[in-house]
Amino acid sequence: MTDDPGIQARHAAGLLLNAALERRNGLDEALSKPPVSTLEPQDRAFARAVAMAALRRLGEIDAILDRRLKRSPPLAVRTLMRTALAQTLTLGTPAFAAVSSAVKLAERDPATRPYKALINAVLRGIDRDGTGATDPVANFPDWLTARWRQTYGEAALQAMAKAASLEPPTDLSLKPGTDAGALAEALEAHILAPDTLRTDRRGDLRDWAGFEDGLWWVQDAAAAVPARLLEVRADHTVLDLCAAPGGKTLQLAATGATVTALDRSDKRLDRLRDNLKRMGLSAEVIASPAEDWDDARTFDRVLLDAPCSATGTFRRNPEALRATRPADVGNLADVQHRLLDAAAARVAPGGRLVYCTCSLEREEGETQVTAFLRRNEAFRTVAADPAAVGAPEEALTPEGWLRILPGQWADKGGLDGFFIAALERVD
Repeated sequence: MTDDPGIQARHAAGLLLNAALERRNGLDEALSKPPVSTLEPQDRAFARAVAMAALRRLGEIDAILDRRLKRSPPLAVRTLMRTALAQTLTLGTPAFAAVSSAVKLAERDPATRPYKALINAVLRGIDRDGTGATDPVANFPDWLTARWRQTYGEAALQAMAKAASLEPPTDLSLKPGTDAGALAEALEAHILAPDTLRTDRRGDLRDWAGFEDGLWWVQDAAAAVPARLLEVRADHTVLDLCAAPGGKTLQLAATGATVTALDRSDKRLDRLRDNLKRMGLSAEVIASPAEDWDDARTFDRVLLDAPCSATGTFRRNPEALRATRPADVGNLADVQHRLLDAAAARVAPGGRLVYCTCSLEREEGETQVTAFLRRNEAFRTVAADPAAVGAPEEALTPEGWLRILPGQWADKGGLDGFFIAALERVD
């Protein structure tokens, strides 16, 4: 293997791309293992950036390549061309550098060596003649495109496609008492909501102002809405179900309420424990499946951020679209059904339950809550006020729930897709 770090990083980018396409969480797993994990930090970051750029525009990239290919080459060859185009189309890498690296990578592998000339000719031809017209909607899997077009309409689909092709900014939720203006200046950010900053800054978060002081944590603007909808007071008891990695738990703990955070994965709760310590916040952290938790307590407020297909997170996690299959939606809906009933049993009379998923699929949102209300007459919807909880006005549904789409707030940089409903137990 060559010792050229640039070549190693580009090789790693291909490994990350294919891992993401093969299985859910594949990209994160590949990042944590050699040869990717042994790269220098800047090379590992570059490899991840290339893979993410390729995932965001995979449909367009393949369309551009297929116009020049008489027949589809082996996956290893297509991967080299995909990652090269991701660099030139999205990351601003000079074409000569991307093409040269792709050819060098082809040369070192017996399986791809016979395709060196093809790779060189195709990539140089695209650089010379241009990409031609492309359709951002092509970056979505066909089955999701059909669902979203039917559910949300063509205009919303186009807006989501545009959002999907762009690298999103970083949103920070602020600890109460933080000087938002001073921190925004230090981080080249703007104030998106009273307790949320948004910045285009990149790099190691640990080096950012306020990190060591525990002034903020990373949380998409849409992900901050469910905890606000709970309307938690300091004298409340609060249960956060399926809590890991813990951004919402931090929001709840910052109110001064007595918070219990529950998740089936003790390993995933480690990040929450670390962040609670860094932020100087406290919560009871328990590793247990919500359905099997042997505890008789009820709570004033219960938050269920249920496991889901995560199709609404494609701005930050484009691999989620490739890893999700049609059958997953129905399977996850069954899990959500059970979790909702378990959560409802934990709500004290007069208390509030907020159910949310970062999915764009109605089976995991509107349909789920409609069915829950039919079988639980003790609960009723509490209509959301979008402005009060930091959500787009157009997210409000006729039922009083919130359906946030990634194409909303386009002028502000967008936000993740979420379904959120507040439900009150009648006293």
